[in-house]
Amino acid sequence: MERNDNVPAGANMLDEEMSRAVHGEITKEQKELIEKLDRESSVRTLENPLTAKFFYWLCVAVTLYHLVTSATPWIPAVHEHRSIHVAMMLTLGFVMYPFRSKSGCKKVAWYDWALIAISVAIPIYVCFDYMGILERTGNPNVNDTIMATLLVIVILEGTRRMSGWALPTLSVIFIIYGLYGRNLPGMFAHRGYTWTQLSNQIFPNTEGIYGSSVSVAASYIFLFIVFGSVMNKSGMGAFFNDFAMALAGHTKGGPAKVSVVASGLLGSINGSAVANVVTTGAFTIPLMKKTGYSKEFAGAVEASASVGGQLLPPVMGAAAFIMADILSVPYSKIIVHAAIPALLYYLGIIIQVQLRAGKNKLTGIPKDQLPRAASVMRDKGHLVIPLFTLVYLLLFSSVTVILAAVITIGITIPVACLRKSTRMSVRDICDAMADGARQTVPVAMACACVGIIVGVISKTGFGLNMSNAIITMGGRNLLFTLFFTMITCMILGMGVPSIPAYIITATIAAPALNKLGVPNIAAHMFSFYFAMFANLTPPVALAAFAAAGISGGNPMKTGFAAVKLAIAGFIVPYMFIYSPQLLLIDTSFLEGLRVTAGACVGVFMIGAAAEGYLFTVINPLLRVIILAGAMCLIDSGIVTDMIGAAVLAALIAFQYIAAKSRHDSESMA
Repeated sequence: MERNDNVPAGANMLDEEMSRAVHGEITKEQKELIEKLDRESSVRTLENPLTAKFFYWLCVAVTLYHLVTSATPWIPAVHEHRSIHVAMMLTLGFVMYPFRSKSGCKKVAWYDWALIAISVAIPIYVCFDYMGILERTGNPNVNDTIMATLLVIVILEGTRRMSGWALPTLSVIFIIYGLYGRNLPGMFAHRGYTWTQLSNQIFPNTEGIYGSSVSVAASYIFLFIVFGSVMNKSGMGAFFNDFAMALAGHTKGGPAKVSVVASGLLGSINGSAVANVVTTGAFTIPLMKKTGYSKEFAGAVEASASVGGQLLPPVMGAAAFIMADILSVPYSKIIVHAAIPALLYYLGIIIQVQLRAGKNKLTGIPKDQLPRAASVMRDKGHLVIPLFTLVYLLLFSSVTVILAAVITIGITIPVACLRKSTRMSVRDICDAMADGARQTVPVAMACACVGIIVGVISKTGFGLNMSNAIITMGGRNLLFTLFFTMITCMILGMGVPSIPAYIITATIAAPALNKLGVPNIAAHMFSFYFAMFANLTPPVALAAFAAAGISGGNPMKTGFAAVKLAIAGFIVPYMFIYSPQLLLIDTSFLEGLRVTAGACVGVFMIGAAAEGYLFTVINPLLRVIILAGAMCLIDSGIVTDMIGAAVLAALIAFQYIAAKSRHDSESMA
């Protein structure tokens, strides 16, 4: 960022804080906040230099393994590759995460080495007896059962260390259900299975631990996390923030718009909503407070924008890759389907930010304290080349997603060398590779652990029974069924990471929505959205709580403010269920344009109703009418669109008259 020597000292100090933040340099207090709220970030600091150096190069080697197996024909057989990947993640995890998150342990304990030995022994067993394991599927021997048991134990313990108790506990509950479900009354009873039968489903079967979620983690997710690490090392984070500041910093409520744009862009290549809140919010939240936003609103803007990054193409959250694998569709199609809903989500936040600034008469940052767009593009604009390359490869070429990720990673490094300020040294490249491996560990563990749950669901038929139960509770009414699905997603998301929350909900709820005529992609996207939003919804809203820690606001109030800001995001999934054209499903260009325009109008009306302001303050009764008009636009029918448009026209007319009357009164006074 350019420095203006004529600005006040306080502003220069703020510039220094921003400079540290955009380059990923967080303070000790911010690091402690991340570790407190985000279990995935609470890692060991190894005091033994030899152990630390060995671990560093092990991380680099793990990344090289995944790059080689992705970019070359050399790749082990399916089960061998997936078992090696899980063992690598377990090994890194037991080194990184102590037995207790607050133990402060700086060395790897003997029992951690024992768990690592078990983790490594499993792929050795798989590789040496690969054909025998496959031939014995359905009739495992004692060794198979022992290895399956050990695998479940180390995965449960690894996931507990990295993500907390919720997901392992849920997995154990499902195991108990698989063993003793025969004793349950009603529709959830099943024939009952022995541990040998269950472990055979979980271990050698591709519907268990080594199923689609681990397959995606070992390929797409790993590569795109490494891609994000390389981009961050090249200075992409600084570019996003500087460019957003140059474009929107001077406008009404500018810092909040900067937060929305920068956090959205960074969130699309950052796997952790909490870490994104803390690093980006370190400078956007103080700026928002400085220009007049309340503590809670400033934190809510950052939280809602950071969580939305997982919905934003081209690099969405890890769950999007799993969705593509489950649906057996190219990831490029997921990007296309997700584009309009994601933009509607951010449009809703921007509208509320703008209206709040107008209501509170807030201004932006003086232009002389901001970087210039031309200067930013000259210094760092070349960093968009890898992103454009990725979009081209995904949408307009015949290469696979995996190869597209590898090519883009390879292009990023020489592109970064075009400017001295972004040039990466060999150490920077190795650091990015090591960071990518470390960041993948908690995601991979969640994917492996959820495989236990999916295996039991598949074996017992629980998913089909639960789908029937959801339809029954909804009375075969689509709206009620959607509502129960939303509640299920959000309850799961409060306790488990977003990826397993999506997988479990999609496994259970998506078939129920399919039975009611909802397209498969729309059903999965609906589950995906509400699994992501669990980071915002109290009482467990980690992204909002992290933002409150920076802003100094009340955590619960910040959480509810974030929900209010993201209200459009809670309604958009209902929009694309009733109007699949928003997902660009079997629609013409003109029809898609009409439905999108109607949805934009609806989002605008939702924002006005939520803020209670347009040209002047809106009275409560009119806010209810506006919200009702916005709801009419959920359905893409001509009649409902006309009703919504009529309500909008009436709103503008009433507000214009009220604002003019108020202005005349103030002039006379």
